[in-house]
Amino acid sequence: MDLHTHTKFSDGIGEVWDNAAYGALNGIGLVGISDHIHYLSFTNLNHYLKDIERAREESEIPILAGIEANIMETGVDITDEIRGRLDYAIASVHLWLNPGESWKYVELVKLAIQDKNIDIIGHFGNVFPYIGYPSREEIMEVIEIAEAHGKAFEISSRYRVPELDFIRECIKRGVKLVFASDAHQPEDVGKIRWSEKIFKRAGGRKEDLLFSELL
Repeated sequence: MDLHTHTKFSDGIGEVWDNAAYGALNGIGLVGISDHIHYLSFTNLNHYLKDIERAREESEIPILAGIEANIMETGVDITDEIRGRLDYAIASVHLWLNPGESWKYVELVKLAIQDKNIDIIGHFGNVFPYIGYPSREEIMEVIEIAEAHGKAFEISSRYRVPELDFIRECIKRGVKLVFASDAHQPEDVGKIRWSEKIFKRAGGRKEDLLFSELL
């Protein structure tokens, strides 16, 4: 699967059906379109969902309608109405954080995990090399909250996160995972080799993946 892909509807360069086609070409069994929410006005959202439906009808593999929302200090910028029209929603931290502010990143992620409209946390930990690493206790609390709220984490091949021990702990606790290329051009859809490799190293099985029933 590849559930994190972008198109011309945000900062990608391809059409929705291009992403679907390249996903199938690259051997992916499930593709999700997850453009950035702040690019999608009400009108664009309608067009976006229509294009996804067209791709779904024409594709040889399942295509899901997703979105990537932003985790802000005031919460996640997604509404009940928007989430109700989607198959899933990713939430990611895109705020600029300073060195030493890993605690703030953790608090933002915990906020998103508790949002009923969010299904997946995107590229968890991609900024840790720049802002510092949280303590093991903080990391464990994040996983425990995700377990309690039934939320998933993506394994990002683009950023090569999260770490192996984090993935192992998710599997141990039944926290679901997804694979993600974070593709911004169609030919990169399905480039999830790192995600698959570390998932297998962690002992992951098909049933540990979100939407495994579609694979």
